[in-house]
Amino acid sequence: MKSTITVDIPQNPYGIVIAPDSLDHLGAWLTDHQKPLVKPGQKLLVVSNPVIFRHYGDRLIQSLETVGYQVSTCILPAGERYKTLRSIQKIHDAAYAAKLERKSAMVALGGGVIGDMTGFAAATWLRGIGVVQVPTSLLAMVDASIGGKTGVNHPQGKNLIGAFHQPRLVVIDPKVLSTLPAREFRAGMAEVIKYGVIWDLELFEALEQASRLDQYRYVGENLLQTILTHSCQAKADVVAQDEKESGLRAILNYGHTIGHAVESATGYRIVNHGEAVAIGMTSAGKLATALNYWPQAAEERQTALIDKTKLPSEIPHNTEIETLLSLLKGDKKVEDGRVRFILPRAIADVFITDQMTDDDIRPVLAAMMGG
Repeated sequence: MKSTITVDIPQNPYGIVIAPDSLDHLGAWLTDHQKPLVKPGQKLLVVSNPVIFRHYGDRLIQSLETVGYQVSTCILPAGERYKTLRSIQKIHDAAYAAKLERKSAMVALGGGVIGDMTGFAAATWLRGIGVVQVPTSLLAMVDASIGGKTGVNHPQGKNLIGAFHQPRLVVIDPKVLSTLPAREFRAGMAEVIKYGVIWDLELFEALEQASRLDQYRYVGENLLQTILTHSCQAKADVVAQDEKESGLRAILNYGHTIGHAVESATGYRIVNHGEAVAIGMTSAGKLATALNYWPQAAEERQTALIDKTKLPSEIPHNTEIETLLSLLKGDKKVEDGRVRFILPRAIADVFITDQMTDDDIRPVLAAMMGG
């Protein structure tokens, strides 16, 4: 079962290929074009983390070397706390050691952290070389690998340092999810639920009909294919209409505004990104209900899906509300000193507003504080 989705950006269109065992075909797919995405014989730098590379590195490298690429590797520690400029320096050092040139490329084999860092390193090496995304987590498959947002965290906020740099190709192998820890699978489901709320009613309803969504083994092949194709198509549709987030693309940040603040406030050690997004979506849903933007029944449907996925809906204990409010004002989505929120009007219908005040937000945060 192979699906191909095109991200139809005028200057840099590219494909998303979703297919079982696609790791074994990456080299062929890079060269199987009238104009190869990366010419055979060029140097490629594969960036990964130790766990993912141990599972899938050899297969990926063999598929690349079989068609003549010269492959080097850069293995970085796993985890959001390593998403820093220091890690970018290590990728640049590996690029220098491998003598990467303008026609070379980097290949990101890993989750969202590896994908973001590899994309940013590629954007800044020799003023920009190609990057290929091979996501291995559900979150990276449906979100981080698509759209060209790359970057690292600043000590004062998430993803404050970065660049837009679109990949040449995104290759998704659903089978790699079999080795994904259950917690990371749930994290990816947060982004899937997000697409249902902001864009795709059919996807949302398909998730509602599932008996369990908290582990890979309970999600059948057909539902998984629906999750991947619908989520990737939603991201592709939005990015094609607004590549640099000047308008519509901001809706992809649903759940991320307060979510990013929670991640920062807890030092990226208590909740992972998907868990933070779930907390952020819960808070956005409660805020929209309190302000009468959407009916409570719609909020309850969203809450039921988050609960079915066994994602958190409370802010971690001992997180200071005033710290969160301060972090919101330092978010990269702030414009003219105002925090932009994405709030729902209905399932598959959201809007962007900068009219939220601390007095609006504070009681919602207080209601969500964990015991």
